[in-house]
Amino acid sequence: MFTVDKCSRTPIYEQLIRQFEYRILSGDIPANGLLPSVRSLSQELGINPNTLQRAYFEIEKRGICYSVAGSGRYLTPDAMQRIREHAIAKTQDFRAGVVSLREHGIPADMLIKIISEVYQEGKAVEV
Repeated sequence: MFTVDKCSRTPIYEQLIRQFEYRILSGDIPANGLLPSVRSLSQELGINPNTLQRAYFEIEKRGICYSVAGSGRYLTPDAMQRIREHAIAKTQDFRAGVVSLREHGIPADMLIKIISEVYQEGKAVEV
């Protein structure tokens, strides 16, 4: 089940991308599995179909799904691997942020504490 928080600062299409990735990584959507149609999911969530189309465009651009004319969108067989590769690429941005924080005098133990807290929070929060 997909949900959106219309009051969140995170754009709806990004919320949907995260939820797709979470559901794929948890095995809820199998390889070559059919994704919900734009029309049905946009009606279910009460969002503009263009917003959902934007989320689908982004995950298709990342190679997570593919379109079949007249049939819908399907998950690629290597979707999990592509999601992980995308996440690993983000670690370079994270590294740059850590360097900046170090240069601004933020101690390593503070960063480690923050990372631990975020990971602990993530265990109780469903994406």
